[in-house]
Amino acid sequence: MSKKTAGHNGGISAQPHFDQRAGEIQQYGTVNHALPLELEEPVRLEMTEHLNQLLADTMTLRDLYKKSHWQVAGPTFYQLHLLFDKHYDEQAELVDTIAERIQLLGGLSIAMAADVAETTRIARPPRGREEVPVQISRLLDAHKIIIGQCRELAERADQLGDDGTNDLAVSDVLRTNELQVWFLSEHLVHMPLVTARD
Repeated sequence: MSKKTAGHNGGISAQPHFDQRAGEIQQYGTVNHALPLELEEPVRLEMTEHLNQLLADTMTLRDLYKKSHWQVAGPTFYQLHLLFDKHYDEQAELVDTIAERIQLLGGLSIAMAADVAETTRIARPPRGREEVPVQISRLLDAHKIIIGQCRELAERADQLGDDGTNDLAVSDVLRTNELQVWFLSEHLVHMPLVTARD
């Protein structure tokens, strides 16, 4: 440290240090050994890998809801505009929950948009606006992928004795996605709005 930036207290200074670079302190795809979780390293490695896939798909679904929220049009605009934003908020909560579980297991959560795009199994939508039934169908397709993952993850976590991941997959992610599927699906029912059928 130069004399200009050094403080009088053993090198401590109020001057910010800009442009710092260094090597990674943990590589993606590894787990550390910080917490006494009584889960062996191979179990934590497998669970964090599955959880990162679920995280990437959940982040994609979250953003798909925001795209739909912004681009929805037509006579159901108001209802769907609000519903899509509510579901976005709920998916955003799940993103944090999944990411924190990965970190708790000693792994590293996927985070950046480019990495998510490379990892997700959910099909990329066009940049333009789609009709409401297509938006909803696209969201339902994404939910189907995540629900399938949740069931597989819960079963595997149970086999490996990872009760925390099993509970997260079922109680948080699966149940939230199932409920959102119900709300979405009702918007695809072909029903007269004014006159009842004979």
